[in-house]
Amino acid sequence: MKRDSGGWLASVVLHAVLIGLAVAAITPLVWLVLTALKPKADLATVFVTWDGLGRLGLHNFSELFAKHALLAWMLNSLFLACTQTVLTVLLACLGGFALAKHRFAGKRILLWIMLATMMLPAQAMLPASYELMWKLGWLNTWQAILVPCSVSVFGMLLFRGAFAAVPDELLQAARIDGAGEFRLWWDIAVPCVRPMIGAFSLLAFTGAWNAFIWPQVILSDSRSLTLPIAATALMGTAEGETNFGLVMAITVIGIAPVLVLFFALQRDFVAGLTSGAVKG
Repeated sequence: MKRDSGGWLASVVLHAVLIGLAVAAITPLVWLVLTALKPKADLATVFVTWDGLGRLGLHNFSELFAKHALLAWMLNSLFLACTQTVLTVLLACLGGFALAKHRFAGKRILLWIMLATMMLPAQAMLPASYELMWKLGWLNTWQAILVPCSVSVFGMLLFRGAFAAVPDELLQAARIDGAGEFRLWWDIAVPCVRPMIGAFSLLAFTGAWNAFIWPQVILSDSRSLTLPIAATALMGTAEGETNFGLVMAITVIGIAPVLVLFFALQRDFVAGLTSGAVKG
């Protein structure tokens, strides 16, 4: 009887803690959405009163579309994020397969070099990267964002772990049947790591969608800005003061695609990140 009461009490405490953590995690998101729906006169209020509920609306969103190039910013972000995600996943998948299933001279040294590059902060490479883009004539162009940002060492290492779990006997049997390396990769290896593709696609899209520092350095045309840069550009544009309603509205628009993609790929996200731990 004591064991049952102790287990019941532990379950209640555990669920109470989990509910508290969930509320703490959701509260900022709810506050963000409510602030985006408030008119400018109610932005100073922390909580939404009963009288204020009737004034909630899409005023800030309509102002963004009417007075700012919001549609262009959204299309820019969507194009860059989708294109970069496809390129990043493709290159990481190819590189991971080569590292996991092929033997070549200098492979171990290459892995150490790849790991070393991950230890360098991205900000330390900004001056050299900017000078390279300037010499190539790529300033204020999208290829200056897509080309450098589509190579992910982290992604290659993730796929290396996932492809390592694919049986070598399966690939060897396909080679005996006359399959080439590309067919081995596409028809046999890739279907085995689909959860990893979903998981890394989510990571790649989120990183590309939220990218700020490098696009801000490269892009200067107001029509070519992405949503994160545009959100900071709205700070202090309303006659010397910040209209936080507009900032919160564009933030809501910015996080919506990531949330939708996460809920769509959450099973693949968990399965993909744990699949590489099966075999080293």
